[in-house]
Amino acid sequence: MTTSRPDPNRGARRTALACAGLAVGMVGLAFASVPLYDAFCKATGYDGTPRQGPALASTAARADDSMVVHFDTNVAPGLPWKFAPEANSVEAKLGETKTVFFRVQNTGTKPSTGVATFNVQPGLMGGYFVKIACFCFNEQTLQPGETLDVPVVFYVDPAVRDDSNTAHLTEMTLSYTYFASKNGQPVSAAVATTGASGTKRDF
Repeated sequence: MTTSRPDPNRGARRTALACAGLAVGMVGLAFASVPLYDAFCKATGYDGTPRQGPALASTAARADDSMVVHFDTNVAPGLPWKFAPEANSVEAKLGETKTVFFRVQNTGTKPSTGVATFNVQPGLMGGYFVKIACFCFNEQTLQPGETLDVPVVFYVDPAVRDDSNTAHLTEMTLSYTYFASKNGQPVSAAVATTGASGTKRDF
């Protein structure tokens, strides 16, 4: 009677397959975590990320209370653009929908492509600054000398007064930085948060 001998490599193959499956799963999770984290930040305002949402009904606005919103614009090294807001700041009634335009211009001699990142300071205001429409993260190519006006539409949630951490605040800053981009992503290695050191350019 012949007895089959156990294959000494069988266990090693199983272990290798299990490790390979685990590695593939971890890579997939890493790629999935980026949009999930981004969606979480946009929904909650975590880490100074403005929320995204629809406009409030006009009756929700509080005429007796407002927030001064300052605008900070920067251009990262390597992108020959000028970038400035139409106004350095606006006073927005809580719950009131506001539209502010920003002007960008390619001052270089060749077409160039950029994308803007942003954040809100103080970071706690991220949960109460609600963007309805914004040019940020939209890749834009400008021809030499071309100028473009881009809008941001937003409101400050009246619930800011119900939070003991933000109830006393009367001012905030919305900061944008334009980076050179490729395939919709900033190409600078220093793509940290907006407001990082860059070249501030005014018209």
